[in-house]
Amino acid sequence: MAIRKSTMQEQVAAAIAAIEPNDRAVTTFHTITGPSPWLMNELGLIGQLFVKYYFVTLTERVVVVHKASRMSNRPKELVHVIPLDQARASISDVRRNTLWSSLRFQLPGEPKPTRLNIGRYWRAEMDVFTAGLLGGGAGVPPQGQPVPNPYQTPSA
Repeated sequence: MAIRKSTMQEQVAAAIAAIEPNDRAVTTFHTITGPSPWLMNELGLIGQLFVKYYFVTLTERVVVVHKASRMSNRPKELVHVIPLDQARASISDVRRNTLWSSLRFQLPGEPKPTRLNIGRYWRAEMDVFTAGLLGGGAGVPPQGQPVPNPYQTPSA
């Protein structure tokens, strides 16, 4: 069971490398769909029927969405691979809050944007993701520029 963020990110990076070995992850975060994590928690097991768990990864070329295991926090099957141009047009309503941040993301084949709820633990990764898609900060570097590895700790 993966508990540490770095372990989960390494597992997602390995899953992406198995699909496309020439693409590198910029950032990965864990998300829960649904109207509100607070409401779904209040509904207990019934509320869990209405939410899905995903890992969303921004790479140099695409946005990759994997289902996440509810029990082990491991990436499961690949759900979507979205080109960056399409992903930039798919993100909206970014809300950065103290405990649960959220954004709306138009997943392919869905009639309306899906609300992705991101816990405080993953907020820095969400910030890199939104900046990479919407501009205004760190994120996807220009073509040909090296990408820092988000899975390595900086050496002092």
